[in-house]
Amino acid sequence: MRTAVLAQKTVVELGSMIAAPFATHILQQLGADVIKIEPEAGETTRKLVRGGPSGSYLAFNRGKQSLCLNLQTEAGKEIFARLIERADIVVHNLSPSAARKLGVTFEACNAINPRIVFCHIKGYGEGPLADEVASNPIAEAATGVMYSNRTDGRPTRLGPSYHDQFAGCYAVISILSSLLAGEEGERNIELGLYETGLHIAARDLLGVQLKSQLLGRPETEPSAEFSIPGYGAYETSDGRWIYLVMLTDDHWRRFCSAAGIPRDPALATLRARRGNRPKVEALVREAVAGMTYDALAKVLSTEGVGHTEILSTDRVLQSPQARAPGKYSEFAFEGYDFQSPDLPLSSMIRKDGLDDAPPLLGEDTEAILRSLNYEDREIRELLASGAAHTARRDGPLWAAVRESDRSTGT
Repeated sequence: MRTAVLAQKTVVELGSMIAAPFATHILQQLGADVIKIEPEAGETTRKLVRGGPSGSYLAFNRGKQSLCLNLQTEAGKEIFARLIERADIVVHNLSPSAARKLGVTFEACNAINPRIVFCHIKGYGEGPLADEVASNPIAEAATGVMYSNRTDGRPTRLGPSYHDQFAGCYAVISILSSLLAGEEGERNIELGLYETGLHIAARDLLGVQLKSQLLGRPETEPSAEFSIPGYGAYETSDGRWIYLVMLTDDHWRRFCSAAGIPRDPALATLRARRGNRPKVEALVREAVAGMTYDALAKVLSTEGVGHTEILSTDRVLQSPQARAPGKYSEFAFEGYDFQSPDLPLSSMIRKDGLDDAPPLLGEDTEAILRSLNYEDREIRELLASGAAHTARRDGPLWAAVRESDRSTGT
């Protein structure tokens, strides 16, 4: 059996919400051992849903170890130093001021372990806002994404925190690049959410530059689907929604053949269809509304037209494609069963421990302290002093869930 690429690597994470936990989730899937350091209150996503862990916590923290420390105490700082001495990688998304206050800086960690690869996911990279705090929606707002995504005319954030997750991916790319370069690799990696957003927005930023120079004025499209008639969501006769992708004239020809729309030379080109947008939209809408989803999907597949059903999140993992081997892992956590998608590189991810649940807060504190050569007496003293904390099992995590909620499905 092939060994996962990061087997034998230890990652120390000080992460909250998504960016850093998502990065270390990927590193864990690639074989690394991830030790998640949290304060006594736990990281934010542990208490976002009815007083208990959210989907973000469950999805991006499974298989990690939880070490609960008070890094504002001298004993807590000593534990952290011992851990850094043995670690290979540090990933965190603390604010710059919090990182300095807690001693979680490249300079401090490098002084303990010169071979450490240190990655700080910040709100902003170098520049006048370098010390400011930013989150996913702030990155969306500042880089043009939110301006075009509106609800009732009001700029609105996207649903998923894509900028956080892209930043996590960029962090992994940087870390792997550093490891690949060996002694020449960059040890101090800083990555901004804002700069991540700029890179993601490059297509649209250059698109508006192009149109400004071609037309003499800036012009942005509301979204790609609104600029091309027949590209978007339509309802079938049985009340299901299908998403159609029609970028080219060939796509349009294939769709018309599948849907039984007579060939019309006046609509053969994209430019012509844009000039007759209401007519094209009516043709597509009526054709789709006249067929059941299954019947339409069958003929579209035969003709090679890009399409899919628009699924609610509770149905996504029920699809045959999602249920094919290697797509997700199953685990139990606090009396509930979950299915969580894996990194889509089945030949490269670890084979062991994919069904491990996320840790309770401080679940691994004592075991990690022993691995750092603390004796049992010292561990008891550290726990008693509040420098470290272990898991408490004094009640259900989702304490706000009532039996009436279960019966109504809320």
